[in-house]
Amino acid sequence: MQVKVTGRHMGVSDGLRSYCEQKAERLARYFNRVREVEVIFDGVDGRHRVELVVHADGAGPFVAHCEHDDAYAAVDLAVDKAERQIRDHKERVRNRKHPPRVGEERPGGAAAE
Repeated sequence: MQVKVTGRHMGVSDGLRSYCEQKAERLARYFNRVREVEVIFDGVDGRHRVELVVHADGAGPFVAHCEHDDAYAAVDLAVDKAERQIRDHKERVRNRKHPPRVGEERPGGAAAE
């Protein structure tokens, strides 16, 4: 898995870069098809805005935004949001064979009761 850390309107220190890489590695625990993680920092008026884009095989990109005064806290919150998105996606894929809801049509053409 590849992790890219970039900064807009701000520099990214080596400590912050390694912290992002460490946190991004956790995402592979939830979905083993994660291919690349992009962490984009944007420094605006003393606040740190983080955009986390997770590219995975077989799924669209998962995008999480977060803004906080502390850059490390912003990374934590963005990773938590991405984890939730990945878990929800995996749950939907895993439970694909649900019985249809009331009013939906079944594959044979009959409506569920």
